[in-house]
Amino acid sequence: MADARDDIEQEVRDTPRISTGSEGLDAILGGGFDADRLYLYEGRPGTGKTTIALQFLLEGARLGERVLYITLSETRKELQLVARRHGWSLEGLDIFELVPPEATLDPERELTVFHPAELELTETTKLIFDQVEKLNPARVVLDSLSELRLLAQSPLRYRRQVLALKHFFTARACTVVLLDDLSSQQNDLQLHSIAHGVVLLEQLAIDYGAERRRLRVVKMRGIQFRGGYHDFTIQKGGLAIYPRLVASEHDTVAVAECASSGNVELDTLLGGGLEYGTNALLLGAAGVGKSSLALTYAIAAAERGERSVLFAFDEGRGTVAARARSLGLPLEDQVKNGMIRFQQIDPAEMSPGEFAANVRHSVEAQGARVIVIDSLNGYLNAMPDERFLILQMHELLTYLGQRGVLTILVLAQHGLVGPMDTPLDISYLSDSVLMLRYFEVGGTVRRALSVVKKRSGNHEHTIREFRLSTGGVTVGPPLRKFSGVFTGTPRYTGDDFPLMEDGEHAPG
Repeated sequence: MADARDDIEQEVRDTPRISTGSEGLDAILGGGFDADRLYLYEGRPGTGKTTIALQFLLEGARLGERVLYITLSETRKELQLVARRHGWSLEGLDIFELVPPEATLDPERELTVFHPAELELTETTKLIFDQVEKLNPARVVLDSLSELRLLAQSPLRYRRQVLALKHFFTARACTVVLLDDLSSQQNDLQLHSIAHGVVLLEQLAIDYGAERRRLRVVKMRGIQFRGGYHDFTIQKGGLAIYPRLVASEHDTVAVAECASSGNVELDTLLGGGLEYGTNALLLGAAGVGKSSLALTYAIAAAERGERSVLFAFDEGRGTVAARARSLGLPLEDQVKNGMIRFQQIDPAEMSPGEFAANVRHSVEAQGARVIVIDSLNGYLNAMPDERFLILQMHELLTYLGQRGVLTILVLAQHGLVGPMDTPLDISYLSDSVLMLRYFEVGGTVRRALSVVKKRSGNHEHTIREFRLSTGGVTVGPPLRKFSGVFTGTPRYTGDDFPLMEDGEHAPG
């Protein structure tokens, strides 16, 4: 019994894996498909089944394999149009058509074109078998099963024909992908039991913005895959699939060192600065200076020769550049020399999975040491449910921490003074929390800054005034003789007036 089990395990290890033609799907499957098996891509029309199926065949053609596309629903011209718009050539693909007669009015057409409605199911299946035996392909795509289901007219006969297809292709050492548009009224789970693996593609319409697409590996025999939903987009060149980020797969040990802000007083307030491998949440009302403070860290990192990436959900590049100029920060110079990358994010167009993949690329391919997300309010708008935002943000922050990246998060609160309402409580995920507040003294509006949390070391527990001017961010002495600063209307208990002198101010 043990010997038989060992033989099976050895056979599993020896089974070759082949690429699906999609780097993202290969990553989800841990290397691709098992060769010589039958797989099912299912999804409603418009989800990208034909495109990813063509990627599968084009990968085989690139490797010098004979590949065959059997189509009962789309013509050769339609497939060529899809390929042309993706910048592909179908030169290495054999296409076998079974199309309606109105597409075959040209008498010069090849005799391999048939009308499924005029044929019995068994005859249609025999035509497919004959073509496969003639070409002996290593990869086959059959588009689509809905036509065979209509010809079968009964679930039992349909299942028998699909089983016949499976046994035929398995005996020929051929890897097959079947496409199904889910046109059946009932959930066809019997097809799942026949296929070696099932990949579900979905297209979701949201209340505002572009549609979202995602896929899920429903089943994959003998292959350990990454479960759950994975966002994808259809771009020129095929499906861009963004595997769900799993932080535990990127577990590394980051060296603890401080990242200076370039401001001595601010670093002192933080007990020496913010550490790489941690994240800091800048919390406060609109315009109080959160983005300017985050920008200061990005500029300081660039001046040390470290790359930074600023993901802006709320403001355009022109607005951020104007603020930097008003603060005397050389943002545009650092962007030109490649030390800072500015990316405008439209939450109505970009899915959270695509955003996480963008962040990973910034770290792994571009070597970014500082990531700024401005703001979480915009990121929240990209999510259909706040619960999922917390889970995704937890994975993303854990991943960035393990990669030794300093992450700065900006979160705008509702209100200007007094009690503040936070649209999202993410403070428990943050290693450091800096609170920025307006307060009024003597008829003037002032800004206050304090560190309310820092896991990685000691920090000052004072509240300091700070100011934004043409000289950048200036942090003043502790407001020791004030109480109730964060209420917006503090009470002064001293004899002198230890506030910062007025100067040339810059916008927050």
